[in-house]
Amino acid sequence: MRLVPASAAEDALGDPQPRHLIVTVYGLYARATHDWLAIAAVVRLLQDLGVSAPAVRSSISRLKRRDALRSLRFGGTVGYALSPSMLEVLREGDRRIFEHRPASPDDGWVQVVFTVPEAQREKRHELRSRLAGLGFGPVAPGVWVAPGTLAEEVRVALERQGLARYVDLFRGEHLGYAPLHERIRQWWDLDAVEGRYAQFLAGYRPLARRVARRMPADDEAFAAYVRMLTVWRRLRYRDPGLPLELLPAGWKGVAAAELFERLNTALRPAAEAHAAAVIRPAS
Repeated sequence: MRLVPASAAEDALGDPQPRHLIVTVYGLYARATHDWLAIAAVVRLLQDLGVSAPAVRSSISRLKRRDALRSLRFGGTVGYALSPSMLEVLREGDRRIFEHRPASPDDGWVQVVFTVPEAQREKRHELRSRLAGLGFGPVAPGVWVAPGTLAEEVRVALERQGLARYVDLFRGEHLGYAPLHERIRQWWDLDAVEGRYAQFLAGYRPLARRVARRMPADDEAFAAYVRMLTVWRRLRYRDPGLPLELLPAGWKGVAAAELFERLNTALRPAAEAHAAAVIRPAS
């Protein structure tokens, strides 16, 4: 049973797929239990999110094929553990979700230059997709750029994906000639990014008002929190964190981040209490 209906933000941004919700649940709650969760607990928690047991098992199978999860028994109990590579992805995600800050002009820029042989065109597509997913913007064919704050994250991500051998990384500053704020609009679709922040605000401000009036029960807080966090994570990976000085006045990402912080503070403890009761039930 779905305890919390899909918000307007989910409708506009796309209702999170079961595998995205599973990743969020593992990222939030498995690392306190040796990076492992019993399948029965996962099924129960996802039912609170409106996902059926067959859909959970199907999504877990896909995550296993991608080596995000691995089968593992604890004390004779069937479950799944996070793979080492997925743990790295989740640690990076923590920084995006909870520590993300706009870059400053002093952070400079990181530039990715890649050349992929024609016989390996699929690697070229993979590189472009990965860079876009990290928030990089295309400057020219084979040249992508992002704020310097993403330098270490892209280095680690490309090495983990086996793409580093196609790439050279550079750090530096923009020396001209067009005004940088004009170039920014060529390299990133700022209207689309800000539009998604506007959808988040429209979808989750009503939830914040309801929570301010009355704190929901633990299971309802869990459902609202996990879905909100899953939407927010996807937003944060679309936003490169450009310096505010280069963004339009009144950039909605600032208000969206403030709203996220309010909901995170309000809902997280109750959500954790519900998850703990399911994962480690009283004997």
